[in-house]
Amino acid sequence: MLSRFQPPPLPPPQSWYPGHMTQFSRILPRLLSRTDVVLELRDARLPLTSVNRNFEGALNRWRSERLGLSEHAAISSPHAGARVCERVVAFSKRDLVPEWGIEPFQKAMETKFPQQRTMFVSWNRPKDLKTLSSLLVNIAREHPHIPELNVLVVGMPNVGKSTLLNALRAIGISGPTPKALRTSAQPGLTRALSTRLKLSEDPLVYSFDTPGVMLPFLGRGDRGAERGVKLALIAGIKEGLYDNEALAAYLLYRLNALDGAKPAYLTLLPPGTTPTDDVHEFLGILARRLGMLQRGGIPNLSRAAGWFVRWWRDEGGTASTRRAGWGLDFEWKVDEDMSDIAVQRQMEECIEHFVMEEAREEEEGAGVSTTQERKRIREEKMAKWALRTKNRLARNKSAS
Repeated sequence: MLSRFQPPPLPPPQSWYPGHMTQFSRILPRLLSRTDVVLELRDARLPLTSVNRNFEGALNRWRSERLGLSEHAAISSPHAGARVCERVVAFSKRDLVPEWGIEPFQKAMETKFPQQRTMFVSWNRPKDLKTLSSLLVNIAREHPHIPELNVLVVGMPNVGKSTLLNALRAIGISGPTPKALRTSAQPGLTRALSTRLKLSEDPLVYSFDTPGVMLPFLGRGDRGAERGVKLALIAGIKEGLYDNEALAAYLLYRLNALDGAKPAYLTLLPPGTTPTDDVHEFLGILARRLGMLQRGGIPNLSRAAGWFVRWWRDEGGTASTRRAGWGLDFEWKVDEDMSDIAVQRQMEECIEHFVMEEAREEEEGAGVSTTQERKRIREEKMAKWALRTKNRLARNKSAS
């Protein structure tokens, strides 16, 4: 363990994969065929857990095909110009993570994924939005041979895709620009591919908003359980699938792990309160502090747990020490104050470990549930049956 606090028992991962997510995953390759820039949004509080590995296969094929076609076009027609193939990863909700970790993380990502452009954005920081808008415009200007730049925005639910596109429209289009897309704090509001949205008039930049797509299966064992709790904490999963007290117990553990001496939640409790890993004790103190009492003066632990989770979502993630980790995805051995270079190296190790674990899960089939495996086998059997039937009918027709 990296701290003296023990992790709580985790609830099993919950499945939430509505039909519109399946439908979008099926049409993604077709959309990519007319896409120049993939803008993927991830949550800055979970920069690794909010990676949707289901996109990776389609995006890698898109990149390979695009670059292959570009090389062929350059040989056959040197003046045609290369095809555009850019992947931008934007980490939303920058204001909810400690600022000190942003630059080391970006450098760590550039080291591990040099083919991606990364940046952090916050909706209440106009400078971030203007920087992203300028990036897209500059990509279009670097390729004057194309009449327009098409951007596809993808990501998990509730990372802020619709909010971002509304903001980019307001920056890139002159004059009053009405909000084009509905937004909500609840995941899953966008269920269908949007119509094309104009983000810039000169040069022309268009975009599509897409439904947030969750992983069909969060995984097995502790890794899958922890992935589910983390995504529920950032409201990336439908509310109600996870009990607030279970989320509060895990959040309490992580805040203790980040700073065991002065965890961020102490600011919520009466002066002189010491850190604890007992979630019922903590929620009891918090409920009394907030006046959340039931008849007879009994603390309402469920209300306090919900309040604690909402507090963290709104502001609590910014108060972590640089000695023990960053956000909910990075944790390292507690040491003296670390330099930015040391932090970057620790982050690179965490990213490398994450990539290796993802690959191991893929090899072991841990990313596919038993139900999905049965469905796959059934579909393969149906396809073989349909092929045999087609061949038999063809033989009978030729024989007659």
